[in-house]
Amino acid sequence: MARPREFDEAVVLKAARNAFWERGYAATSVDDLTAATGLGKGSLYAAFGNKRDLFLRIFGAYCDGGVASAGRTLDGPDETAMQRIESYVASIAQGTISDKAQRGCLLAKGTAELAGSDEEVAARAFAALSSIEDKLVACVAGAQRNGDLLQTIPARKIGRTLLATLRGIEALGKAGFGESAITDIAETALLPFLVSRSSRSTANRSRIKR
Repeated sequence: MARPREFDEAVVLKAARNAFWERGYAATSVDDLTAATGLGKGSLYAAFGNKRDLFLRIFGAYCDGGVASAGRTLDGPDETAMQRIESYVASIAQGTISDKAQRGCLLAKGTAELAGSDEEVAARAFAALSSIEDKLVACVAGAQRNGDLLQTIPARKIGRTLLATLRGIEALGKAGFGESAITDIAETALLPFLVSRSSRSTANRSRIKR
């Protein structure tokens, strides 16, 4: 009979995730992981495989969490689609402003470091970002049907532009751009696509806590 594990797997995975998040994949050694998790090398390997296996599990879970979070905010009826898009943009901006350690997004960080050399990381990152794009596009289409966003621009183009803007907000925050710059970007992200620009020119300002 296998011996029961004597550790909380969720706690260990969170500690390992933070180690990878702070240092990056290459700079995080197995010794760093054992120090962070409190497990010996044998226990770490037995439970999670090698360093890459552990990272892929953490990276995959982070990607899944990002998609789920986008869905919770963006999925819904046409009548409130515009408010949901604004809320999602504001949440990314607020998360970036609140990231005082400038760790950035683990999805972006892992992709930048490993996608060029690890096909599985690249595939997981592409799948996650494509799913978030699809949710943005569906919400944009709802806002168009409700008369809030221009119908002359395809929903896919608007959704992709918003996705790029949100990724840019996170990258700029990690590079040290301050609260004012991040807020400015969030407030104007939707302006080119609004049916009535004047009524929503500062729609996101109240959603972003200063």
